[in-house]
Amino acid sequence: MAPATHAPAQTAYDVDDPDVSGLVTEDDTPVDSILSEKQQRLLTEPLYSSWSGPPPEEGQGSRPFAALANVGLFVSPTEPPIVPDVMLSLDVTLPEDFSEKKNRSYFVWRFGKTPEVVIEIVSNREGGELDEKLRRYRRQHIPYYVVYDPLREFGDPTLRTFEMRGDLYVPVERPWFESVGLGLVEWEGSFEGTSGAWLRWCTRDGRVVPTGAERAATAETRAATAETRAATAETRAATAETRAERLAARLREMGIDPDDA
Repeated sequence: MAPATHAPAQTAYDVDDPDVSGLVTEDDTPVDSILSEKQQRLLTEPLYSSWSGPPPEEGQGSRPFAALANVGLFVSPTEPPIVPDVMLSLDVTLPEDFSEKKNRSYFVWRFGKTPEVVIEIVSNREGGELDEKLRRYRRQHIPYYVVYDPLREFGDPTLRTFEMRGDLYVPVERPWFESVGLGLVEWEGSFEGTSGAWLRWCTRDGRVVPTGAERAATAETRAATAETRAATAETRAATAETRAERLAARLREMGIDPDDA
C-alpha cells in the first residue's frame, strides 16, 4: 500500500478553539453489544500495553499515538460528529485535563489532523458502515477505513479494508498500514474467557500484538520454563556427581585409587 501522510506531533493545546459548549459530545448511548465492547477493547488495550508506537522517523525518537473507542470525531463545529468504534491517530498527544469539554472528544482542529485508521464493527444492518459512514470518512480523507463484520450481516467477507487514493476509497485485500507499522488479522482464540474469532492488530509477519495479560502470561511461562531448565540441570549435575562417587567407590574396592593420576 502507498504510505499515508501524517502531520507532526502536536504537544500544545493553546490554539484559539471554536466554542464547543453547545456541541453534544457525550449522549450516554450504550455500545451495540457485549461482543462489540470486548472487540473495541481488544483493539485499544494491546496498543497501550504492548506496542512501541509507529515507526520512528529519521532523527526522531518514539512517536506518540492515541487509540480511542466510541469517541466522537468532530471535523468541524458545524458538522455532526461521527463516532468510530475504534480510531488510531499518530503523532498526537492527549490532554491531561478531561474535566474540560474541549478535551473529551477528538476535535480535528485541536489535534491538527484526522486519525490514520478508523474501524467500524458491524452488529446489524442499520449502521451504514458500507454507505453513509464510508462516504463521510471518505470526505474526511481518513487514510484507512476498516469494516469488520463478524456476524456476516453483509455476507462475506467479514473483513473489508479501504485505502484513500486521491479522493476515492479503494478496496485492498491485505489490511497492512505501512505508515502506521501495523496491520489487522482475524484471529481465532479466547479473549477474557470468550472463544471465537476476533479482529486484532498484527506486525508485518502476522504476529498479533499481545494484550497485557498475554504478555504477563508469556513472561510467567518463560520464567517457569527457565526455572524448570535450571532445576533439570541441577538434577543432572547431582546425578552425575552421585554416579562419579559410586564409580570411585567401586574402584577403591578393586584396589584402584581413583585420584591417582
